[in-house]
This record gives sequence, C-alpha cells and structure tokens, in this order.
Amino acid sequence: MGKIIGIILLIGGVLVGIVIAVLMFIMYQDAGNAMAAFLGCTLGFFALVLPQLGFGGFFLWKGGEEAEDSDRAKKQRDLLNIVKTQGQVDIGDLVIEMGSSTEEVKGLLQDLVGMGLFSGYVNWDEGMLYSQQATKLRELHNCANCDGELELAGKGVIRCPYCGTEYFLD
Repeated sequence: MGKIIGIILLIGGVLVGIVIAVLMFIMYQDAGNAMAAFLGCTLGFFALVLPQLGFGGFFLWKGGEEAEDSDRAKKQRDLLNIVKTQGQVDIGDLVIEMGSSTEEVKGLLQDLVGMGLFSGYVNWDEGMLYSQQATKLRELHNCANCDGELELAGKGVIRCPYCGTEYFLD
C-alpha cells in the first residue's frame, strides 16, 4: 500500500509543479515581470512540490521494505509448512520448490529457529532437513546421524562436531 501512495504523491508533485509553472507564466506573461514569475515558481516548488515529492519518496521506500518483509515472512511460512507436513525434506527439493538458494533456505531456517517456531535437525552434508518434536531432541546426547557427542552451538542450536548435523530446539 505504501508503494501506491508513494507513486501517487510523486506523480501529484510533478503535476503540481507543472501547474505552478504554467500559472506563473500565464499570470506574469503580460506584465513582463520575469523575476516575479521566477519567485512564484520557486516559492511554489519549496512550499508545495518539494514536500509532496519528499513524502512520496519516503512512502515508496517504506513500501518497498514492507514488500520485502512480507515476501520473507511468506517464504518462512512456506518452509515451515513444507517441513512440518513432510517430516523430512531434501534441501535441494526445498530450494527448487521455494525458488531460492541453499543460503537463503539456511537463513530462513535460522530465523525460524531464532523465533522458536521450528524444532528439528539438519544434516547439511547429506542435504536433509528433519522436523522433530523439541522434547525428543532435548533427550538426545549423541548424534542421530553418526552417534558422536553433541555440543551446544548457540541459542537453541546443538551441533555434532563430527558430521556437522545441527539440531534446532524451539
């Protein structure tokens, strides 16, 4: 919505500027006072056109940010729905299905873990993502992939130092 308001304000600002210039030209054409026409155009520009263009640019910029945030949230919901409904998903399939990159999927997954919305684990070497109840993951002491001892890697993340499998607790 912000983008639309921004575009309307920008177009309106340009139109108001044109109207002011035409009116000043018409009003002072007969009088031959070019300085008065220039002063009228300048004051009209600073008082009416410039603020409108400024607000239009601001709304256009904010609308772009809102669209990016909305797009990211949609991708997070899509990722969460795919993994929770399938239980385990090949990361390559996720990348293709979501039309993104492996790095973007990894970032989305880390965001979901940080928000406490996803629990499960991922083996980046095998390229598999698993959804699992956090209570089952909290009981793990050894890696489900290689049986290595798990280490805390960050808030809500446990990592196997041997095979690189990461476990996400919500």
